[in-house]
Amino acid sequence: MAYENGLTHFDPSGQAIMVDVSGKQETSRTAIASGRIHVNKAVYEAIEQGTAKKGDVLGTARIAGIMAAKNTSSVIPLCHPLPIAKCSVDFTMLPEESAVEARATVKVTGQTGVEMEALHSVSVALLTIYDMCKALDKGMEIQYIHLEKKTGGKSGTYIRPEETSKK
Repeated sequence: MAYENGLTHFDPSGQAIMVDVSGKQETSRTAIASGRIHVNKAVYEAIEQGTAKKGDVLGTARIAGIMAAKNTSSVIPLCHPLPIAKCSVDFTMLPEESAVEARATVKVTGQTGVEMEALHSVSVALLTIYDMCKALDKGMEIQYIHLEKKTGGKSGTYIRPEETSKK
């Protein structure tokens, strides 16, 4: 229920609340989010060749992203705990940009969406890459974390307009 201010996480007096989803119908919901980390050439090569001193950077970041999706409600105060049905985290190496793109897909059958879980997953996956490579480059930059698509629920399907996406 949205109050007159249009926001669902505040009651009429402006107090933060957890949204009551008990009256909502369970539906299949999916969210896809992505983001990038820009690194120097040495870090890019270490990730690509699997030679980072801390080990398998992308494998560790994948697990961290999945764990993050599963634990979103313990980090973001007003998120509902959700029974995640699926979470995948995939990486694309972008040599021309010296960057790694992370993309998380999260699915649930429930009464509320999984956008925050997908966004949290991507954020933590990228932070994990930073953590594992910071000895080589403290100047890495995380950018463009955004929701690409969501399906299900009362509001239906959302697809991010292409003109707003970073190339």
